[in-house]
Amino acid sequence: MRELARTYLALLGGPVLLLTAYFAVPLGWFGPHHSAISWLVFGLLLTALGAGVLREVRMQVLGLSRHPVPRILALLCAALVVFATAYLGMSRQPGELEGLHTKIDALYFTVITMATVGYGDIHPSGQAARVVVMLQLLYTVVFLTTGVTALTQQVKTRAVKRARHRE
Repeated sequence: MRELARTYLALLGGPVLLLTAYFAVPLGWFGPHHSAISWLVFGLLLTALGAGVLREVRMQVLGLSRHPVPRILALLCAALVVFATAYLGMSRQPGELEGLHTKIDALYFTVITMATVGYGDIHPSGQAARVVVMLQLLYTVVFLTTGVTALTQQVKTRAVKRARHRE
């Protein structure tokens, strides 16, 4: 029972902590005034997050991971925050992202892009912004799909085990 409570706490706590940090930490340092460092941090974080998702999926496939769901969810939420921070930084460069002015705008645009919906109220107009949007779409297709597939498989495996246990 304790383990189940920890799992649910991690499921809720990880994303809540990430979003709290996103809104609490001043992010004004990222953007055109420190573009080389901003791009380097962005690339390193995406690489680390992608490697983390792939590691968790691999561990789950090999049956070595006991609790992949909270970890994968936290990694995917972290990717959401990384992209939102990148968009916020790029919005400080005139002509890159039209309609994006606040952290909420950046998070909104990231979620809409991740869902591949796109309303058009915020749109990339600069070349760098368009590259990052394409990168996010590809990242979402590869890593989000991989992570969700692993999570679905984990839920299915647990349901089958419970059904067999009841018999």
